[in-house]
Amino acid sequence: MRLILLGPPAAGKGTQAERLVEKHGIIQLSTGDMLRAAVAAGTPDGLEAKDLIARGQLCPDDLVVKIVADRIEQPDAQRGFILDGFPRTVGQAEALERMLEEKHMELDAVIELVVDEDALLARVEGRARDAAAAGKPLRSDDAPEVVARRIADYREVTSQLRPFYKQHGLYAAVDGMAPIDEVARAIDEVLAEAQASA
Repeated sequence: MRLILLGPPAAGKGTQAERLVEKHGIIQLSTGDMLRAAVAAGTPDGLEAKDLIARGQLCPDDLVVKIVADRIEQPDAQRGFILDGFPRTVGQAEALERMLEEKHMELDAVIELVVDEDALLARVEGRARDAAAAGKPLRSDDAPEVVARRIADYREVTSQLRPFYKQHGLYAAVDGMAPIDEVARAIDEVLAEAQASA
C-alpha cells in the first residue's frame, strides 16, 4: 500500500499515519522528519534546509525529491509507505510519478484531511500555551506565527495537487475536524475502495 496524506500543519496527518503504519505494517515517510534528521546530522542537505525550516518556508523541489527518492529505495519501504508532507507542489507530484514509474510502483490513494484553518490555528496556539505551561521547548516550526505562514503556503501551493490527483482518480477528501476515530474510519473506507478497484 502506497498513499499520500495531504493537509496543513497540525491537521492530524501524523496521528493517522501512525495508526496506518501499525495496522498495515508499512512505514511513514515524513519529509519534515527526514529534513530535521538531516539538519541534526549536519549533512549538506540538512545545512541547506536548516534556515528554511526554521522560518517555516518550503524547501526547494530538487532537495525534497532527492531525500524522498533515496528513502523510497531503502528495503523497509518496499512493502509500502505513507508520504506525509510530500509532494507539496505539482512539480514534486510529477517527479514522484516518474520516480514510482521507474521503480514499477504506483500510488493507491491520495487522501486530504480537510480542516477549518481558524480552528486549526486556535489548536496550534493552545498547544504552544500548553508547552510553555509545562516548561517544554517549542520547535521553531511549531510556533503559531510560523504555522500560520505554513498554512498559507499550503493553501496557495499544495491546493494545486487536488486537481492533479483528481485527474489521476486518486484523490479523496476526509473531514479532518472530526474526532480521530471518525477520521480513521473514513480513511479506512477510502483505502478499502482503492484496493477493491485496483
